[in-house]
Amino acid sequence: MIRLAVLADLHANLEATLAVHADVQRRGISEIWVLGDLVGKGPRPREVVEWTQTYATRVIQGNWDARVAGATHRPQDLWPRSQLTPGQLAYLAGLPYGIEEQFGGAWWRFVHASSKGLFHRLYPHSSLAEQLDAFAPNPQFALYQHADALVYADVHETLMLDVEGRPLINTGSVGNPLDSTLPSYLILEFDPQGPAHTASFVRLTYDRAAEITVAEASGMPFTREYIAELLTGAYQKRRARTGE
Repeated sequence: MIRLAVLADLHANLEATLAVHADVQRRGISEIWVLGDLVGKGPRPREVVEWTQTYATRVIQGNWDARVAGATHRPQDLWPRSQLTPGQLAYLAGLPYGIEEQFGGAWWRFVHASSKGLFHRLYPHSSLAEQLDAFAPNPQFALYQHADALVYADVHETLMLDVEGRPLINTGSVGNPLDSTLPSYLILEFDPQGPAHTASFVRLTYDRAAEITVAEASGMPFTREYIAELLTGAYQKRRARTGE
């Protein structure tokens, strides 16, 4: 079997990333694909980028990766940017938009947010027309195939739908899950001799207290919101505060 561990939205959470990596190793999976958002939100962007460069087989760019590399200049972009080396920033800026690979005669597409752009969001409740459109080619981003299956990330919620016969799968988030307090990643298995595939999610615990301790000492912006998300699995809006 061809086995892929598909990770996404690590968000500079090193403790969760290492816990997932240990589980992947325990299962004997050597192919690790990362669908973007290595950085942003969490306290250890440099270490998570280093981990990705060392262990990931394939990596694509997420919206936070683009922002931190220079696309925008919000406080939550500037702090991780200051923690990264010039080489790491160039690495994030140069990551490809997506991956298209053929498994078992079917074209599988892997993107971060959607097939329309890094900042275009595909929600679980998006309309059928929007979901179907996500499988269409988009040469602007080097997506040339009409995909038979789509794997994406960005919304931090695991998802597995059948869209008129085409699998639509969201990996969930390793470092910042917003449908649970437990990190998730996706295992894909393909039969090299035929068209069969299986897809399953893995949830696991990690040393969340250690991650919170590092966040509290980091000096990064929006620490309170980050910790609240780790503790509750609920999204916290981030608004710049003055006088603090």
